[in-house]
Amino acid sequence: MLVTGQTNTLPAHVEGNNLLRTLRHEDLAQLMPHLEIWEGGRDAILYEPGDHVAYAYFPCGQSLASFLVPLPDGRAVETVLIGREGAVGGIVSRGRLPAYSRSVVQHPGRFLRLPVSTLEAAKRTSPRIADLFARYADCLLAQVFQSVACNAAHTLEQRAAKWLIAAEERTGEASIPMTQEQLASMLGVGRSYLSRVIRTYRERGALRVTRGRIEILDRGLLATGACRCNALVRGHFEAVLQGVYPEEAPPRPRIAEAVG
Repeated sequence: MLVTGQTNTLPAHVEGNNLLRTLRHEDLAQLMPHLEIWEGGRDAILYEPGDHVAYAYFPCGQSLASFLVPLPDGRAVETVLIGREGAVGGIVSRGRLPAYSRSVVQHPGRFLRLPVSTLEAAKRTSPRIADLFARYADCLLAQVFQSVACNAAHTLEQRAAKWLIAAEERTGEASIPMTQEQLASMLGVGRSYLSRVIRTYRERGALRVTRGRIEILDRGLLATGACRCNALVRGHFEAVLQGVYPEEAPPRPRIAEAVG
């Protein structure tokens, strides 16, 4: 949903996206008249494979988006999760190019969207804007590389814990609006396999599952089962775009289970 009448009152909203807020005032001024506030609902589709990429979307605050690769059996496996540290669509492309993967809103909230044609024009006139998005493209590629390695080398227990921690880091919320079936599809496994992993974490006291939500009760305990892929991606972001990756929250104390 597009919010009209607010597209030029953006300094406070730009604060919600770490990538945009690193721009200097004069560079941001080129983009601000063209930035639109867009409210993304859960599971809203930004792009399907083959769609013309007309807009770049910048998640703000707690908003999350994913790149998913649809498979012939109906599953859609996630390759990258993106929050306020990044953007979706038109980051490296020039001209009219189609989307390769599906882009979908994972956590509802506010996005800023910008016509790709405007972004490309800004890159041509401002070396600083061009450099920022070239650096972000490098970080995005690093996430893809790490995702490929993670899917090939790490257990489902490690990957599930990694994904849930990454979602909490980006949203600041321990309660993630997602079913086990949705998470299983994104991780490329059957629901029964994931259910066993989730049950193990529940028995350890790290997670609680409610209708349509997976809640982290003890992030420190959950982290003991996760791989180091999030930390490696964070390290690359810090080397290439220092301060853009969401700050790591301290381990959350265990939340008491509801009685009854």
